[in-house]
Amino acid sequence: MFELFGKHKQIEADIDEFLDHIVEGGLLFKKGVKFYLDGRKDEFEDRLADLRHLEKNADNLRRRIETNLYTKTLIPEFRGDVLGLLEHSDGVLNQIADTLLEFSVEQPETLEDLNKLKYELAKNAIKASEFMVKAIRAYFRDLATVRDQIKQVNFLREETNRIAEKYKRDVYSRDLRLSHKMHLRYFAVSIENIADDAEDLCDRLAIATIKRYI
Repeated sequence: MFELFGKHKQIEADIDEFLDHIVEGGLLFKKGVKFYLDGRKDEFEDRLADLRHLEKNADNLRRRIETNLYTKTLIPEFRGDVLGLLEHSDGVLNQIADTLLEFSVEQPETLEDLNKLKYELAKNAIKASEFMVKAIRAYFRDLATVRDQIKQVNFLREETNRIAEKYKRDVYSRDLRLSHKMHLRYFAVSIENIADDAEDLCDRLAIATIKRYI
């Protein structure tokens, strides 16, 4: 970040903390999904509460960063790209939190023999978000490694989509109520969207990185 923000160490620290929130949110999500699938509802709700609190803090932190970027008139040529990356990465965290909230509100019936596959789906989606964060950090610190991190996100998005398709095909091949099948599919898609959103951000990041080289 030193190239972009010079002596403004607080902005560097705030962006690092904001990105830490996204990583922590992913860890809370994975733990929450595991607890839900294991039927440990109280522990699941605790993780959800932690995640919602974290999401709120991340929103406040993002707004503070945005205000400082404008009021201190920093990096005017790259400010739009940085603000876009912050807003879209905040959207990934929102998707993570909203998906776990949906588990709490709608309480989908699970299929015990597919729980392992569903957890694999969640792990891969969150791993994509973690590499997204690494790619964003690289944008500030080491442009040469951004491309490698983006490739990891692309791979994990493809893997997440593959697992989601396998899960949905298995669900729809069973003798279940159509409403039950659709409900289970909906949650698979919600988890899948985390990885899709991470890849979408990386598409923006790739363009922003090219602009830094010009």
